[in-house]
Amino acid sequence: MTERFPSVFRRGSLEEFTFKERVTIRVADVAFYLAIRLIGPTLRIEAENEEKYREIIDSGRQPIIALWHDRIFAGVWYLRDRGLAVLTSKSKDGEYIARFLTRFGFGAIRGSSSRGGVRGLVEMIRLMREGVPMAFTVDGPRGPRYVAKSGPAMLAKKTGNPILPFVIECSSFWTINSWDKLQIPRPFARAKVIYGEPIFVREGEDVEEMRHELQTALDDLNGRAEHWRETLG
Repeated sequence: MTERFPSVFRRGSLEEFTFKERVTIRVADVAFYLAIRLIGPTLRIEAENEEKYREIIDSGRQPIIALWHDRIFAGVWYLRDRGLAVLTSKSKDGEYIARFLTRFGFGAIRGSSSRGGVRGLVEMIRLMREGVPMAFTVDGPRGPRYVAKSGPAMLAKKTGNPILPFVIECSSFWTINSWDKLQIPRPFARAKVIYGEPIFVREGEDVEEMRHELQTALDDLNGRAEHWRETLG
């Protein structure tokens, strides 16, 4: 993927940012990369319904993975090096996220629901038609927390590819004081990955119906994942 789509899978230029912003972006990029690279290998991950991902690929389609923004730390580690592309904001925060994502084999498409969203969606449609799978933090970039937005449903409708609901729950984590309450797994924590049932585009179904179906699926996965953590004691 890197060679076919270098502008997506490689770090971009920082020319549009001020010197101070460039320094901040580079520091945040390295800090997040090192944190994930150090903690990620210690996680003891078990997966449920992982075959759903492979079944979509084997059918000749590409998955649109949908997860909550607060699980991005553990999610990046688990989903690394699969050639997934992610929509990121055209902002300072979006840029450092894009940069550390590319270190883990993700592509980064600039343009979020709040800035450059239409252009970003057009690029995602183009890339999916070229065989690139996608991932969405569906309540990003600014929330509301745990409220799914319509981006994955729009992409599914335009490309015919299924949305694949996804959750990763850690047995122990720190919480950052941010809008999403970002979860940072503690070293050597157990982690549970659960894939939901793929959501396919059905004839006559509109985007809002698909968004509601995705919301319901992710709420259900969250409940199952939290129950798993609670049973660990």
